[in-house]
Amino acid sequence: MLTNQLNSESKNINKIGSIEEQVVSLTQRVKFISNHLKINKKDYSSQRGLRKILGKRKRLLTYLYKKDFLKYKFVIQSLGIRSLK
Repeated sequence: MLTNQLNSESKNINKIGSIEEQVVSLTQRVKFISNHLKINKKDYSSQRGLRKILGKRKRLLTYLYKKDFLKYKFVIQSLGIRSLK
């Protein structure tokens, strides 16, 4: 899976709380909630939760962008999400 791919690239990613692992986890949750909202369009609490998750993921990616640009690029390409800047 994507987590295994990230782990093989860097030795520091083995930490569960690493920024990269958090972004992967949040991206999986975003996909799940997005699929849920396609079926349940009026589930406003899930919409709010999705916005909160997207905001947290954006903050983590901004931090990663400033801290280590190469890891940021790798994570963005691996997950298939848009770049911040």
